[in-house]
This record gives sequence, structure tokens and C-alpha cells, in this order.
Amino acid sequence: MAGRVPSSAAVAGATPPQKIQFTRGRDGTRLAYAVHGAGPPMIVVSCWLSHLQHDWQSPVWRHFLEELGAFSTLVRYDERGFGMSEREVTDFSHEARLGDLEAIIDDLGFKRVTLLGMSDGSSVAMLYAARHPERVSRMVLYGTVCGERVVFEGERLLEEQTYQGLIRIGWARADPRFRRVFTQAFIPDATEEQMRWFDELQRQSTSTENYLAARAARYREDVTAEISGIQAPTLILHAVGDRAKTFDNATEVASRIRGSRVVPLQSRNHILLADEPAWATFVDEVRAFMAPEQAAWAANAEGPRDRPVEALSARELEVVGLAARGMGNDAIARSLGLSPRTIERHLSNAYAKLGLAGKSARAAAVAEVLRRGLA
Repeated sequence: MAGRVPSSAAVAGATPPQKIQFTRGRDGTRLAYAVHGAGPPMIVVSCWLSHLQHDWQSPVWRHFLEELGAFSTLVRYDERGFGMSEREVTDFSHEARLGDLEAIIDDLGFKRVTLLGMSDGSSVAMLYAARHPERVSRMVLYGTVCGERVVFEGERLLEEQTYQGLIRIGWARADPRFRRVFTQAFIPDATEEQMRWFDELQRQSTSTENYLAARAARYREDVTAEISGIQAPTLILHAVGDRAKTFDNATEVASRIRGSRVVPLQSRNHILLADEPAWATFVDEVRAFMAPEQAAWAANAEGPRDRPVEALSARELEVVGLAARGMGNDAIARSLGLSPRTIERHLSNAYAKLGLAGKSARAAAVAEVLRRGLA
């Protein structure tokens, strides 16, 4: 599963640094993507609202990057017309966006990946999974759309016309009062600092014209005919109080993807915030879902050679065994009635006894415990 990690210079900021690389979409559009973390590859197919550099220090997105990068090689990219990707584009169709995702995965060189389809990006993730089943090992959908064409009429038409008016008037202005309407829909429970950052992200992400064109393109297209062909194991997480993408989107997608599982998250935020309980649920669920990929990845990495698992104490083996089930440190601590610091100490001792070090130590220890059937 190992692929080529870009060799471009690291972006300054917190460690571990992200590496930003550029490639071309199927139609030649320049695309920016970033890689950080260690573990099996996870490609974030996110919504249009992104900027790789701006997001890196974000009080809204930073916890996503840190937590997911702790157990995966996390790849994010700016969509065509947005962020650090080429802005001068006119084609925002699903086919063009799918071609961009295909080009990025090919450029990375990964044979199989996990897709994390977020918000409006979920429709592109589902299209890729349906058309390239041999390249997708697993798929996570978060805050998903259902993939249907949106028809505006009555009050919904009036609401959309109002939104478009706000975009035309206030998107590019330094004064964020018009953009704050969208911010409050996405993260109603955010702090003022987080809201100010999200206000500014909207302005930095793209131009007024690009946002209106991309918004219209998303509403015109329908991918539901292809969703039922998805074969990859699929986990769907969605906030029950989400106002940006309502929970019925999750149930509709689940009814079309055979074997998929829905996890309701107790939140009103479209983007989960770091200090809410729903975020801990999200991380635990995704980590557990990724455990088989992490174990397979670790089995191909350098693992313990001379030091046997039997050297571990009963408690150390218990802790590593729970980690093999995909549980994070906080979840293990709750399960055993211990503190997270104690769990970290047990894991550190286990790594030392197995002769492991570095970012891949946890995955390699888990792989060895699974290989010996001791989980």
C-alpha cells in the first residue's frame, strides 16, 4: 500500500509538517494537495471551502489534521477554483472534479486508499468508489450529501436567491457581516474566535464568481444511479442537528450503499469542534474502522524482530490489544478505568520492550499482536 510521498518543501508551522505538491487534473487544471502523518493512506475529498495553508493553523480544522494524521497518511487537496489550486476555471462539474481526484491519487502512487468524503465532496468520493472499486479499500462519509439533483421551488427558491444575494454583496468584502450567515449555519456553537476564522476562510478560499458557479454546478448534478454500485465498506457519520447538510442525507445514502453503517453524532455543527463530545466519538469510530488498514500497513513496515510479545506485562498486552481494536488512548482509559497518561505510559513501555520507536511504533505493535492472535 506504500506510495510516493511528495518531496516538496514542508510548509512552516506545527509539527509534523505538511508537504504541499502540485499536479494537473485530467483537463490540465493545476491542483494543490498536501500530505502529512503516517499510516495507511486516507484521501480527504472535502468541500470547496478550503485553503491548504490557511487551514493548517486553523482553530476549526486543526484537530482534524492532528487526530487523523496520527493514524493515517492524510492527503488533502484544494478543489479546482479554490484555495491554492488554479482559480481561472469554468468547469465545476462532477466529471471534472472526479478527474481531479483520479489525477491526484495517480500522482501519489497509492494502489489502494481510504476515502474520507466530507460535505459536498462526498458525492465525488462516492463516484470514485463506484467507478474504481479496485482502488478503494474503505470509505468514510461525514456530513454527506445524498447525491440527488436539488430542485428549488417555493420557500426553498426564495432562500437560495437570498443566499446568492448575500454572496454577491459580501463574499469579497473585508467586513464579514454577510459571510457570518454562512458561518453560523456551519458552526453555530463555535466561539467568536472560531467564527472569525471561518468568516475569513470563506473570503480566502475563492472568488465570488467561482463560488456561485461551483454552487450552481453541485445542485444540477445527480449521482444516485451509481451509488448502489459501491462495494467498499462504508462508515457514515453525521451530526443529528446539522443545519448545513441535514441528517436525512445520511440515512438516504445508507439505504443505497449495501452494508454501510450510520453513526449519529450529537452535535449541531457541520464541522465538529475539538471540545465537543461528538468529536471524540468521531475519532474513535474512524480509528476503529481503519484498524484493519492500519494493521495491514504496519505488517508491511519494519516491526519487532528480536523481542517477543511475551515480554509484555499482562496490562501492557491488554492495552495494546485494545489499540488493535481501533480504540484511541482516551477510549482505552475509559474502558480500563485508568487515566490517559497511564495508558500512554503502558504503550511507551510496550514499544520499548518490542524495540519500536517513531511514528509507526503503535501500528507495528498492533500488527504483531494481531499476527500472534493475542488481541
